[in-house]
Amino acid sequence: MNKDQKVVDNGAIYSVKGMGVGKIILLGMQHTFAMFGATVLVPLLTGLNVSTTLLMAGLGTLLFHFITKGKVPAFLGSSFAFLGGYAAVAPLIGTQPNVEMLPYASGGVFVAGLVYVVLATCIKVFGVKKVMRFFPPVVTGPIIISIGLILAPSAITNCQENWMLAIIALGVIIICNIWGKGMIKIIPIMLGIIISYIVALIIGEVNFSELTTSEIIALPIQSTAFAKFDMSAIITIVPIALATMMEHIGDISAIGATTGKNYIANPGLHRTLIGDGVATSLSALFGGPANTTYGENTGVLALTKVYDPLVMKIAAVFAIILSFFPVVASLIRSIPVAIIGGVSLILYGMISAVGIRNVVENRIDFTESRNLIIAAVILVSALGFNNIGGISFMVASTTINLSGLAIAAIAGILLNAILPGNDYIFEVEDEHDELTFKV
Repeated sequence: MNKDQKVVDNGAIYSVKGMGVGKIILLGMQHTFAMFGATVLVPLLTGLNVSTTLLMAGLGTLLFHFITKGKVPAFLGSSFAFLGGYAAVAPLIGTQPNVEMLPYASGGVFVAGLVYVVLATCIKVFGVKKVMRFFPPVVTGPIIISIGLILAPSAITNCQENWMLAIIALGVIIICNIWGKGMIKIIPIMLGIIISYIVALIIGEVNFSELTTSEIIALPIQSTAFAKFDMSAIITIVPIALATMMEHIGDISAIGATTGKNYIANPGLHRTLIGDGVATSLSALFGGPANTTYGENTGVLALTKVYDPLVMKIAAVFAIILSFFPVVASLIRSIPVAIIGGVSLILYGMISAVGIRNVVENRIDFTESRNLIIAAVILVSALGFNNIGGISFMVASTTINLSGLAIAAIAGILLNAILPGNDYIFEVEDEHDELTFKV
């Protein structure tokens, strides 16, 4: 096979080389659309700069791919897990950002990113097998399922803004993906957004007010937003990293389950953790939010079966370009939230479906009480605690907040370690980089 020819395996495309520049760019743009809504929402909620956020998402993604040897098809967007930390250190003043305290919150996030490097070092020293014994499919499968289910309410809330637009977007995606041929089959997300946006224009559901007030071009970095360091802010925000690292492992497992590759073994969990952590620290240093591997883009992977990391790099480049053009970002933000809801509805569902597949393919025996208990506690904890905003508790004089997903991950890991019958054996099939467990 010619080295530039695309590699297709059971309908999956692992290399887009040879598809043509135009098609490859469209694939990258599709991932940009998928990540955009959630990525810009974090700065809107915290008061951080949107352009800085886009720039750091793009640079962070490229840095992640460099550290992971370009093997993991992941996009790093804004993390919602740190919203509680920002709210505690730099609460909004009415609807205006707390420009005085935001840099100190960024300083806390910078240090939190370095905690990833510490865990990565432990994995490198002690070996991934010893660490992964705590993360068998009976734990990671329900966690992956929970990621999609936790995101589901936001998709439905957005759909409620205009169910017609949401259904049109969803319908176009389904039709293109099931019955489409050639390029149409692998860019269903973009086509769903474009066609439903045209309908929105016709019925007058597009708001251009923000577009008319936006600058055409501007620098995405503001020196006044650079990170500053305060021990109180650091102590408040750093514990959140313990939760987000658990989410990182779940996200990497989800990507691996989607593509059929074992990224925890190759390029290694230590590399993905370092990539995520360093990207987070870089972003925070210049006043951007924490970064995290994005479930929305994992959903696109599952739907399109295009697994080449190159398309993520292209999406990152688009994010960087958009950061210099506030007017373009405003145009994308003009997409009605109902359309985003329709797209998210299927993407979030695909994430949960990947978790189910992970459980099925690893033949988890749910006639065993221990497996039922672990899965049940993870699912109920993730959804239940997320519904009440997680839990907060005091350590010394510091309030620590744990999200529902973090609680579920911790509970699942502990139960798997404590309950009898933990006879999972982690194995690495080097030839195909597959992740396998033997029972």
